[in-house]
Amino acid sequence: MFSFHSIEEYHRFLDANPDGCQVAVRHYLSRIEENKSLNAFLEVFAAEALERAKWLDEKRRSGGARGKLHGVVVALKDVLSYKHHRLSAGSRILENFTAIYDATVVEKLLAEEAILIGRNNCDEFAMGSTNENSAYGNVLNALDPSRVPGGSSGGSAVAVQAGLCMVSLGSDTGGSVRQPADFCGILGLKPSYGRISRYGLVAYASSFDQIGIFGTNTPDIALVLEVIAGADDYDSTAAAHPPPLPRPEELEAGKGHKFRIAFFKDALTHPSLDPVIAAQFETYFERLRADGHTVEGVDFEYLDYIVPTYYVLTTAEASSNLSRFDGVKYGYRTPDTGEDLTSFYKKTRSEGFGAEVKRRILLGTFVLSAGYYEAYFTKAQQVRKILVDRTSLLFNDFDIIILPTAPTTAFPIGEKKNDPIAMYLADIYTVYANLTGIPGISIPLFRHSNGMPFGVQAMTNRFKELSLLQFSHLMMQQYKSYENPTLCD
Repeated sequence: MFSFHSIEEYHRFLDANPDGCQVAVRHYLSRIEENKSLNAFLEVFAAEALERAKWLDEKRRSGGARGKLHGVVVALKDVLSYKHHRLSAGSRILENFTAIYDATVVEKLLAEEAILIGRNNCDEFAMGSTNENSAYGNVLNALDPSRVPGGSSGGSAVAVQAGLCMVSLGSDTGGSVRQPADFCGILGLKPSYGRISRYGLVAYASSFDQIGIFGTNTPDIALVLEVIAGADDYDSTAAAHPPPLPRPEELEAGKGHKFRIAFFKDALTHPSLDPVIAAQFETYFERLRADGHTVEGVDFEYLDYIVPTYYVLTTAEASSNLSRFDGVKYGYRTPDTGEDLTSFYKKTRSEGFGAEVKRRILLGTFVLSAGYYEAYFTKAQQVRKILVDRTSLLFNDFDIIILPTAPTTAFPIGEKKNDPIAMYLADIYTVYANLTGIPGISIPLFRHSNGMPFGVQAMTNRFKELSLLQFSHLMMQQYKSYENPTLCD
């Protein structure tokens, strides 16, 4: 029976099995079918995945050169453009829309011989923290289907959590990779802003959005990052000359390193933080110190400004980005054309967008409006600059900043559905990395007394993914006490 533990081990399996890619794809197609109730996939590319697996097996048998991701089965969040495949961003307004080009990350995955198995469900236009905002139904947490999987990349997280693919791609605007990774008990990486091209990613908030990676081990995350990162002529925000990325074999070097670690004192005493999680962090810090690492609490007086700043800026950018969805050139168009063009726009957008997307568009339009622009948008940009400057100073003295990923474990479906403010405040620990552009990763280390997993969020300075992944690799090897029973074995 096929089993997956790492890409390196899988490639050894392929060496010994001439039809190994086809075996793997059939296995995952079977797993997806068995777990349809989780609603992690909006579409499965069954026929083409099998056809590509057959081609890769034939290429391997003939002695052809192999790509770095040869035969690796990957799932894509439904915000990434894959030519000739549907792309809906979890929204009715793009229902039945077919992508006309490949995202840069998709091109790179295919060039290194990955197999794309399907399109993952997500919160509409990546707006949400629970995957309850998809127009195509909730994604369920495989560990406890009565609980949310996190969002907005909930489908991509559950696809890895439940063993429906090897790795998956999501997007992270304010925690949408790290938080569902935390809720699902897997790894979730948001790289530095500019590390990966956003070309072909449906935009939510362009100065925050970043493509991220889900996996079950750090070397796999590092390998996928190596493949999809880099400069891109189609994205001016992608760094032209970013520092080099870690190679998987470099991760072991972190074992002998003693890290200088900071945490925000106010974050660990914040009233929103679950007391069991807070207590576990105290124990965790003691163990880190006992192992020779420096762990210091620092004062960070801006914690309560982070969420308001984030939502002012992201909603403003969303109101601009989503103005293109008007029913004229593509996507949903209201059958009631109305009396004039303005009426047509209003009806199309009112019928095509869901409640959360409309709420954020309205918020963004308000903060950009005359009379309020200076009070809200300009002030939020000033706070963002202060956060960036303060963060740069912190990294003069520390290698790593540690925070919880989320204030609680995965909560029951519907618990926060009717309280958007409570939902927004749950992003308190993740949006910081997006505001400052630094990389962050959620590392699944612990289990709560309620049976659900939770982890550690680690962050480094911009483009310091080597240190971040070395630290993550060390934590997974020496500190992990939680095992995910839903992963395929």
